[in-house]
Amino acid sequence: MEEIRQITRPEEDVCETFCTDHARTKGLQESLPERETAGMAQMFKALSDPNRVKIAYYLQHQELCVCDIADLLGTSVATASHHLRQLKTMHIAKSRKEGKNVYYSLSDHHIHALIAMTLEHQKER
Repeated sequence: MEEIRQITRPEEDVCETFCTDHARTKGLQESLPERETAGMAQMFKALSDPNRVKIAYYLQHQELCVCDIADLLGTSVATASHHLRQLKTMHIAKSRKEGKNVYYSLSDHHIHALIAMTLEHQKER
């Protein structure tokens, strides 16, 4: 049996006539300030690297030191530290020093939920 593939044409992805409910769109536009949008984009940008996603996933389960992260990623401590610093800068991860080691964990339950939901969504695809 021959497989039938549907090809989406650009004209099928747009309205045939332009009409808008300005009151509705203005309300939506005002509900998301530019500052918030920029911050959200930066957070997704920080998580756009597969190694940083792995780190966030690992930190969901337990606090880990930089050496543990390097071992899990198969990278140098310097590379792991670089990724962790980026996650910390974006408030995705937080750190604490104990003796000579630095331990990282996710910054809060929102990040934990974001990582968990993203993974769940990916598994459903």
